[in-house]
Amino acid sequence: MRRDHFRFELPNELIARRPAEDRQGSRMLFLDSVSDDIKHQQFSDFLSHVKRGDLIVFNNTKVIAARLYGNKASGGKVEVLVERLIDAYSVQAHVRASKSPKTGNQIMFPEGFSAEMTGRDDDLFTLVFNNPVLEVLETIGHMPLPPYIDRSDTDEDKTRYQTVYADQLGAVAAPTAGLHFDEKMLEDIQAKGASVAFVTLHVGAGTFQPVRVDNITDHKMHSEWLQVSQEICDQVIKTKTDGGRVIAVGTTSVRCLETASRSGQIAPFEGDTNIFIYPGYRFNVVDGLLTNFHLSESTLLMLVSAFSGYHSIMAAYREAVSERYRFFSYGDAMFLLHNPNADQDIPE
Repeated sequence: MRRDHFRFELPNELIARRPAEDRQGSRMLFLDSVSDDIKHQQFSDFLSHVKRGDLIVFNNTKVIAARLYGNKASGGKVEVLVERLIDAYSVQAHVRASKSPKTGNQIMFPEGFSAEMTGRDDDLFTLVFNNPVLEVLETIGHMPLPPYIDRSDTDEDKTRYQTVYADQLGAVAAPTAGLHFDEKMLEDIQAKGASVAFVTLHVGAGTFQPVRVDNITDHKMHSEWLQVSQEICDQVIKTKTDGGRVIAVGTTSVRCLETASRSGQIAPFEGDTNIFIYPGYRFNVVDGLLTNFHLSESTLLMLVSAFSGYHSIMAAYREAVSERYRFFSYGDAMFLLHNPNADQDIPE
């Protein structure tokens, strides 16, 4: 399976660089991938697809202000993007500078904060700060907007690049499908007789890592930390037993649920996952998926192709471009129903 199977052309002006005025203000493309039926709707129409007995699963990770700007002792500019918190004072981070800092080098930040580079593992540097990391980020950190949003972050991003239910600090990228939900939508979902549940996956900067190999099975998937509790497992099992559907909000929720059910039966899980879902994968838990539009040739486009069928997804993306949907993190949404035969729909 080649990377270029998942390529599509996207006009630059369709990249959403700012959020819609209201959280529910985006459009939504509905794809019933069994019938290949496409409907052009508003995100508020998501509620019409929710049924009594469904379980809607959200990722409650919270984005940290993970981008820092500083200087090396020599004066050279440095940009730090925290990837993962190790402990109260230490992180793994991406570091951009004209010359990469070496072990023992100091990075100086505003307000008297500093960090020492103590090690390196491939593209990630280990940094130890002179103050608690969360204090540093809260004081001088910037929201880590994705690379395709080519502007500086603003005060608006502090709230809009964050879900309304986020409460577990640790992500450096938002679980963007959840950005469409406001408190009223969450209340309305439960008023229809559906249940909600929360898993945690701390989204890393690796989510934007491109696939660089021609054969996608040679791609080395990034790892991210997740937690699926016993309570969630019980909710999933009850939902399935009672004939309800499990609907994941975002690909990160899918990765949580499918990681926890790799044995075929969902079970509590806490730790790193590098699960790579691409066409041919058989889903164990997820029946529906609310997601945004993903980058060309990305692992996330491969995941949704595995879920709804390669040809259905690529056709839906072509139509979304034609209908001028807004793409990526601050863009419009798709609601997908699982095609049970999608594992047979593999590009040749």
